[in-house]
Amino acid sequence: MPPATTFAAVLTAQLRHDAGRPLVTFYDEGTGERVELSVTTYANWVAKAASLLVDELDLERGATLRVDLPPHWLGTVFLGAAWTAGLVVTDDDAPDAVVCGPDSLERWAPQAEDRVVLACALLPMGVRFAGGVPPGVHDVGTEIWSQPDAFTAWDPPTGDDVAHDLGGTAVTQARLWQAAAAGTLVTDGGRLLSEANPASPPGVASFTEPLARSGSLVLVVQAGRERLEATYVAERATARFPA
Repeated sequence: MPPATTFAAVLTAQLRHDAGRPLVTFYDEGTGERVELSVTTYANWVAKAASLLVDELDLERGATLRVDLPPHWLGTVFLGAAWTAGLVVTDDDAPDAVVCGPDSLERWAPQAEDRVVLACALLPMGVRFAGGVPPGVHDVGTEIWSQPDAFTAWDPPTGDDVAHDLGGTAVTQARLWQAAAAGTLVTDGGRLLSEANPASPPGVASFTEPLARSGSLVLVVQAGRERLEATYVAERATARFPA
Protein backbone atom coordinates (compact mmCIF):
# COMPACT_ATOMS: atom_id res chain seq x y z
CA MET A 1 0.00 0.00 0.00
CA PRO A 2 1.49 3.41 -0.94
CA PRO A 3 2.18 5.80 1.97
CA ALA A 4 -0.54 8.27 2.87
CA THR A 5 0.00 11.73 1.41
CA THR A 6 -2.82 13.71 3.08
CA PHE A 7 -3.91 14.29 6.65
CA ALA A 8 -7.31 12.73 5.92
CA ALA A 9 -5.67 9.52 4.70
CA VAL A 10 -3.34 9.37 7.70
CA LEU A 11 -6.17 9.90 10.19
CA THR A 12 -8.41 7.37 8.44
CA ALA A 13 -5.65 4.78 8.62
CA GLN A 14 -5.21 5.39 12.35
CA LEU A 15 -8.94 5.14 12.96
CA ARG A 16 -8.91 1.74 11.28
CA HIS A 17 -5.77 0.65 13.10
CA ASP A 18 -6.66 1.46 16.72
CA ALA A 19 -9.35 4.09 17.12
CA GLY A 20 -9.51 3.84 20.90
CA ARG A 21 -5.86 4.45 21.72
CA PRO A 22 -4.76 7.79 23.23
CA LEU A 23 -3.50 10.23 20.63
CA VAL A 24 -3.11 13.54 22.48
CA THR A 25 -2.75 13.86 26.25
CA PHE A 26 -2.50 17.42 27.55
CA TYR A 27 -1.29 18.58 30.96
CA ASP A 28 -1.42 22.14 32.23
CA GLU A 29 0.43 21.97 35.52
CA GLY A 30 -0.52 25.59 36.24
CA THR A 31 -4.22 24.77 36.40
CA GLY A 32 -4.15 21.04 37.10
CA GLU A 33 -5.96 20.30 33.83
CA ARG A 34 -5.51 16.95 32.12
CA VAL A 35 -7.24 16.18 28.82
CA GLU A 36 -6.86 12.97 26.86
CA LEU A 37 -8.12 12.54 23.32
CA SER A 38 -8.36 9.11 21.74
CA VAL A 39 -7.97 8.85 17.99
CA THR A 40 -11.77 8.77 17.67
CA THR A 41 -12.33 11.74 19.98
CA TYR A 42 -9.64 13.71 18.21
CA ALA A 43 -11.22 12.93 14.83
CA ASN A 44 -14.59 14.16 16.13
CA TRP A 45 -13.07 17.44 17.30
CA VAL A 46 -11.31 17.87 13.95
CA ALA A 47 -14.57 17.29 12.10
CA LYS A 48 -16.35 19.89 14.23
CA ALA A 49 -13.56 22.43 13.76
CA ALA A 50 -13.39 21.81 10.00
CA SER A 51 -17.15 22.21 9.70
CA LEU A 52 -16.94 25.48 11.61
CA LEU A 53 -14.17 26.80 9.38
CA VAL A 54 -15.69 25.70 6.08
CA ASP A 55 -19.45 25.35 6.42
CA GLU A 56 -20.05 28.19 8.88
CA LEU A 57 -17.25 30.63 8.06
CA ASP A 58 -16.88 29.91 4.33
CA LEU A 59 -13.13 29.33 4.22
CA GLU A 60 -12.10 27.59 1.01
CA ARG A 61 -9.28 25.27 0.05
CA GLY A 62 -6.04 27.24 -0.20
CA ALA A 63 -7.07 29.88 2.34
CA THR A 64 -4.55 30.63 5.10
CA LEU A 65 -5.11 29.96 8.79
CA ARG A 66 -2.91 31.17 11.61
CA VAL A 67 -3.08 29.06 14.77
CA ASP A 68 -1.98 31.70 17.27
CA LEU A 69 -2.39 29.57 20.39
CA PRO A 70 0.06 28.61 23.11
CA PRO A 71 0.90 24.90 23.38
CA HIS A 72 -2.55 23.33 23.83
CA TRP A 73 -4.56 20.34 22.65
CA LEU A 74 -6.83 22.65 20.66
CA GLY A 75 -3.80 23.59 18.58
CA THR A 76 -3.58 20.01 17.31
CA VAL A 77 -7.31 20.07 16.56
CA PHE A 78 -7.08 23.18 14.40
CA LEU A 79 -4.02 21.84 12.60
CA GLY A 80 -6.03 18.77 11.67
CA ALA A 81 -9.07 20.83 10.71
CA ALA A 82 -6.96 23.03 8.44
CA TRP A 83 -5.36 20.08 6.70
CA THR A 84 -8.69 18.30 6.34
CA ALA A 85 -10.13 21.31 4.54
CA GLY A 86 -7.03 22.09 2.50
CA LEU A 87 -6.20 25.28 4.38
CA VAL A 88 -2.60 26.46 4.69
CA VAL A 89 -1.33 26.88 8.25
CA THR A 90 0.73 30.05 8.33
CA ASP A 91 2.56 32.39 10.68
CA ASP A 92 1.85 35.36 8.41
CA ASP A 93 0.55 38.54 10.03
CA ALA A 94 -2.29 38.85 7.51
CA PRO A 95 -3.95 35.42 7.28
CA ASP A 96 -7.43 34.80 5.94
CA ALA A 97 -8.38 33.49 9.36
CA VAL A 98 -6.81 33.22 12.79
CA VAL A 99 -7.44 31.10 15.86
CA CYS A 100 -6.28 32.95 18.96
CA GLY A 101 -6.36 32.55 22.72
CA PRO A 102 -7.00 34.93 25.61
CA ASP A 103 -3.49 36.36 25.47
CA SER A 104 -3.68 37.29 21.78
CA LEU A 105 -7.38 38.18 21.52
CA GLU A 106 -6.70 41.87 22.06
CA ARG A 107 -4.36 41.85 19.06
CA TRP A 108 -6.73 40.12 16.64
CA ALA A 109 -10.19 41.33 17.71
CA PRO A 110 -9.83 44.75 15.98
CA GLN A 111 -9.18 42.87 12.70
CA ALA A 112 -12.44 40.93 12.75
CA GLU A 113 -13.82 43.02 9.88
CA ASP A 114 -10.88 42.09 7.66
CA ARG A 115 -10.41 38.40 8.48
CA VAL A 116 -12.13 35.57 10.32
CA VAL A 117 -11.16 35.67 13.99
CA LEU A 118 -11.88 32.68 16.21
CA ALA A 119 -11.08 32.81 19.90
CA CYS A 120 -10.50 29.91 22.30
CA ALA A 121 -10.90 30.50 26.03
CA LEU A 122 -8.50 27.58 26.65
CA LEU A 123 -10.61 26.49 29.60
CA PRO A 124 -11.19 22.80 30.45
CA MET A 125 -13.37 20.96 27.91
CA GLY A 126 -13.03 23.78 25.40
CA VAL A 127 -15.82 25.88 26.92
CA ARG A 128 -16.68 29.46 26.00
CA PHE A 129 -15.37 32.75 27.32
CA ALA A 130 -17.23 33.49 30.53
CA GLY A 131 -17.50 37.17 29.69
CA GLY A 132 -18.12 36.79 25.96
CA VAL A 133 -15.93 37.99 23.09
CA PRO A 134 -15.72 41.30 21.22
CA PRO A 135 -18.13 41.97 18.32
CA GLY A 136 -17.26 40.09 15.14
CA VAL A 137 -15.14 37.50 16.94
CA HIS A 138 -16.28 33.88 16.93
CA ASP A 139 -16.13 32.10 20.29
CA VAL A 140 -14.97 28.56 19.54
CA GLY A 141 -16.36 27.33 22.85
CA THR A 142 -19.83 28.47 21.79
CA GLU A 143 -19.88 27.72 18.07
CA ILE A 144 -18.02 24.42 17.78
CA TRP A 145 -20.39 22.27 19.83
CA SER A 146 -23.25 22.49 17.31
CA GLN A 147 -21.06 21.21 14.47
CA PRO A 148 -21.33 17.57 13.31
CA ASP A 149 -18.94 14.81 14.33
CA ALA A 150 -18.20 14.00 10.69
CA PHE A 151 -16.88 16.19 7.90
CA THR A 152 -16.27 15.54 4.22
CA ALA A 153 -14.53 18.22 2.21
CA TRP A 154 -16.41 19.10 -0.98
CA ASP A 155 -13.07 20.06 -2.53
CA PRO A 156 -10.64 17.70 -0.76
CA PRO A 157 -6.95 18.54 -0.73
CA THR A 158 -4.35 16.34 -2.37
CA GLY A 159 -0.75 15.63 -1.48
CA ASP A 160 0.30 18.58 -3.64
CA ASP A 161 -1.63 21.10 -1.52
CA VAL A 162 0.48 23.18 0.87
CA ALA A 163 -0.02 22.02 4.46
CA HIS A 164 1.89 24.81 6.15
CA ASP A 165 4.04 27.80 5.36
CA LEU A 166 5.88 28.53 8.59
CA GLY A 167 9.07 30.48 8.83
CA GLY A 168 9.01 31.16 5.11
CA THR A 169 9.12 27.51 4.05
CA ALA A 170 6.12 25.95 2.30
CA VAL A 171 5.59 22.23 2.91
CA THR A 172 3.07 20.16 0.98
CA GLN A 173 0.84 17.58 2.62
CA ALA A 174 2.73 14.77 0.88
CA ARG A 175 6.07 16.11 2.09
CA LEU A 176 4.71 16.60 5.60
CA TRP A 177 3.54 13.01 5.95
CA GLN A 178 6.55 11.51 4.22
CA ALA A 179 8.76 13.30 6.75
CA ALA A 180 6.52 12.24 9.63
CA ALA A 181 6.62 8.58 8.61
CA ALA A 182 10.42 8.68 8.36
CA GLY A 183 10.97 10.79 11.48
CA THR A 184 13.09 9.85 14.46
CA LEU A 185 11.39 11.69 17.34
CA VAL A 186 9.38 8.63 18.34
CA THR A 187 9.36 4.95 17.43
CA ASP A 188 6.29 3.20 16.01
CA GLY A 189 3.63 3.10 18.71
CA GLY A 190 5.74 5.24 21.05
CA ARG A 191 4.68 8.03 23.35
CA LEU A 192 6.37 11.41 22.91
CA LEU A 193 6.48 13.84 25.84
CA SER A 194 6.83 17.40 24.57
CA GLU A 195 6.74 20.99 25.75
CA ALA A 196 6.83 22.38 22.20
CA ASN A 197 3.95 24.16 20.52
CA PRO A 198 2.56 21.83 17.81
CA ALA A 199 1.58 24.89 15.75
CA SER A 200 5.15 26.25 15.65
CA PRO A 201 7.78 25.43 13.02
CA PRO A 202 9.90 23.24 15.34
CA GLY A 203 6.87 21.71 17.05
CA VAL A 204 4.81 20.47 14.09
CA ALA A 205 6.72 17.19 13.96
CA SER A 206 5.98 16.57 17.64
CA PHE A 207 2.39 15.96 16.58
CA THR A 208 2.66 14.66 13.03
CA GLU A 209 5.20 11.94 13.82
CA PRO A 210 3.19 10.30 16.62
CA LEU A 211 0.07 10.43 14.46
CA ALA A 212 1.77 8.94 11.41
CA ARG A 213 3.56 6.26 13.44
CA SER A 214 0.61 4.99 15.51
CA GLY A 215 2.02 6.71 18.56
CA SER A 216 0.81 9.49 20.83
CA LEU A 217 1.73 12.94 22.09
CA VAL A 218 1.90 13.92 25.75
CA LEU A 219 1.92 17.72 25.69
CA VAL A 220 2.91 19.35 28.99
CA VAL A 221 2.93 23.05 29.88
CA GLN A 222 3.89 25.03 32.98
CA ALA A 223 5.75 22.12 34.52
CA GLY A 224 9.03 22.14 36.39
CA ARG A 225 11.65 19.46 35.96
CA GLU A 226 10.30 17.24 38.73
CA ARG A 227 6.75 17.32 37.34
CA LEU A 228 8.03 16.59 33.86
CA GLU A 229 9.91 13.56 35.15
CA ALA A 230 6.88 12.35 37.09
CA THR A 231 4.62 12.79 34.07
CA TYR A 232 7.10 10.99 31.83
CA VAL A 233 6.96 7.97 34.11
CA ALA A 234 3.20 8.10 34.80
CA GLU A 235 2.32 8.37 31.12
CA ARG A 236 4.81 5.69 30.10
CA ALA A 237 6.45 8.02 27.62
CA THR A 238 9.20 6.59 25.44
CA ALA A 239 10.83 9.77 24.11
CA ARG A 240 11.12 13.50 24.75
CA PHE A 241 11.00 16.60 22.59
CA PRO A 242 13.24 18.48 22.75
CA ALA A 243 15.44 15.49 23.49
